[in-house]
Amino acid sequence: MNVSYRDLLIRDWQPSDRQAAAAVIQTVLTEYGLTWQPEGADQDVLEVEQFYQATGGRFWVVEQQGQIVGTAAYYPIVRGEKAVEIRKMYLLPPARGQGLGKFLLAQLEQAIAAQGFQRIWIETATILDTAVKLYEKHGYQPATGVETQRCDRVYVKLLANS
Repeated sequence: MNVSYRDLLIRDWQPSDRQAAAAVIQTVLTEYGLTWQPEGADQDVLEVEQFYQATGGRFWVVEQQGQIVGTAAYYPIVRGEKAVEIRKMYLLPPARGQGLGKFLLAQLEQAIAAQGFQRIWIETATILDTAVKLYEKHGYQPATGVETQRCDRVYVKLLANS
């Protein structure tokens, strides 16, 4: 992945991105009063090779003028056949309000469909109201079975090819 959006570059995560990507996620969580959990829900950010690269998932970073200002990722899960979970879609304030979230979601969906997955799951928190609106506007349906402690919503979307 190496895609430009306005003055932003969306690219595949590299090991040198580990701390900066984790800092983006920790910053956004803190902004919304949510807890950074490096031994729990956020362990995947610190171990991208194990959680994403080794499982057929993808982890992207968003760069602006050489600084990481966002993340987006997915990996296969056992929640129905050919299922993935979109994870770690976070943007720092300077990267918001430009349609980047919508663009990232579309890029994730294209990459997921290209790998033959059919069902996308997303867990989020009500307090992340912009994210909730984005998912609902783009065909994600409320579901049950939240697995992440800080989340109180789960959504699912069936891709057209399923």
